[in-house]
Amino acid sequence: MPFFPSQSEVLVSSLSKEVVLANLQEVTKQVNYLDYDLKQDQEFQFNGKIEKDQFHISLLIQKADSFLPLIKGKIEDTPMGCILFLTYRLFPSSTFFLGFWSLVTLGLTLFFGLVQQKTVYAILSLSFGIFNYLFAWLHFKRKIKISQDIFHQLLDKNQL
Repeated sequence: MPFFPSQSEVLVSSLSKEVVLANLQEVTKQVNYLDYDLKQDQEFQFNGKIEKDQFHISLLIQKADSFLPLIKGKIEDTPMGCILFLTYRLFPSSTFFLGFWSLVTLGLTLFFGLVQQKTVYAILSLSFGIFNYLFAWLHFKRKIKISQDIFHQLLDKNQL
């Protein structure tokens, strides 16, 4: 199990790679990091970058969310449709802060437990670190479910 929250899935679709990319293009707002746009377009569900065989997208949100997954996808053609390889991960900044605070609380645990001989403080530091880590995993998993539901609806929309 990886230390940082992540999840992978493989989806098989009867849609062609071109149709899947076109559907994704319809609901994805292309990211321009130099343009700060205050208005939100309601027809878009994702932010991201879509290329020929792969994409990097995330849900379009109204306010900051540290546990929002970055969806990295790769699409391969098959004779009967396509296969999508999806990876859900935290954004790099969220990964950095989760790692940073995990190391800080581990350091405090070791300092209070071994150097200062303050067992109560060591236990509190360790408890806070574990709570922070579990909180991140649980909220990340909840956000993955939301992203997956929207993504699966996108694939199902032309398969009627």
